[in-house]
Amino acid sequence: MASEIVVTLPLPPKELAPNSRPHWASKARAVKRYREYAWACAMEEISVIDGFKPWREAACTARFFFATKRRRDRDNLLASLKAAFDGLADARVVLDDSGISHRVEIGEPDPAFPRVEITVRGIE
Repeated sequence: MASEIVVTLPLPPKELAPNSRPHWASKARAVKRYREYAWACAMEEISVIDGFKPWREAACTARFFFATKRRRDRDNLLASLKAAFDGLADARVVLDDSGISHRVEIGEPDPAFPRVEITVRGIE
């Protein structure tokens, strides 16, 4: 059985940044879209694993690849991924998102393909 999956998502929309002040409706739309996209990507990853069972606890590493090299606040990056972690829980990668421990890394700039890669490792 697989003990790790990798879900690749686009960078979170600016409405999900904790310091942004969008209208509540535009933020709600952004949360819904990002959560559903994370769910769909996670479902695609676990669908190829025979007999996948959700993990009770998991360690997640979110590696961000931005178009430019600039200093980033890792706490804010993690907060902007809340909808993605909820999507992983919706896909039953983990039983619920309270069992996820988080780590944020920043990769080398990739102007051609800015993204976030979330590696989820089950803790047995």
